[in-house]
Amino acid sequence: MALNLSQKQEVVAELADVAAKAHSLIAAEYAGTTVSQMTAMRKQARETGVFLKVVKNTLASRAVEGTEFACAQDKLVGPLLYAFSLEEPGAAGRLIKEFAKGNDKLQPKVVAIGGEVFPASHVDVLASLPTLDQALAMLARVLTEPVTMFARANKALADQLGGGEAAAAAEPVAETA
Repeated sequence: MALNLSQKQEVVAELADVAAKAHSLIAAEYAGTTVSQMTAMRKQARETGVFLKVVKNTLASRAVEGTEFACAQDKLVGPLLYAFSLEEPGAAGRLIKEFAKGNDKLQPKVVAIGGEVFPASHVDVLASLPTLDQALAMLARVLTEPVTMFARANKALADQLGGGEAAAAAEPVAETA
C-alpha cells in the first residue's frame, strides 16, 4: 500500500523522534522472513525496549538526518528492517543476533552507534554488551571489592595478633637476676 505525503511525513517524524532518543541502530535484511517470525521478533522487541520498523530507505534516511545515525545514510540500501535500541545500547544487537540464529534470511547489514558505522559483524560485539542490571552488578562488585579485601586483611591481622598474645600469655616468663 502506497503512503500519501502526510503519512510519509508522520513516518519520518516518528522515526526521527525515535532516532533522537536511541542508543544504537541495526539495519538488517529481512527478505524471506515469515510473518510468524516477524510477529515473534516484534513482540520480543517491545519487551526489551527495541523499536522495530520496516520502512522505505528514503524515509529512514530522512528520519536519521541530524541524529548520530546520519553516518549510516549511504549504507541504507535494499529491503531493510530497522532496530533502534531505546533503553540499552546492546538490546537491538541481542534481538537481531538471537533471531538470526533461527532464521538465515535475517542478515544484519549496518550497525551504528555513537555516530560511527560498523560492519554487520559488530552485531556480536553490540549483543555482548551487558544489560543495565548486569552493568550495575559489575559496578557494585568493583566498588565493594576493596572494602571486602580490607576487612579480610584486618581480620587476618587480628587473628595473628590475637594468637600471638595468647601464646605469649601462656608461656612462663623467666625471671632474670
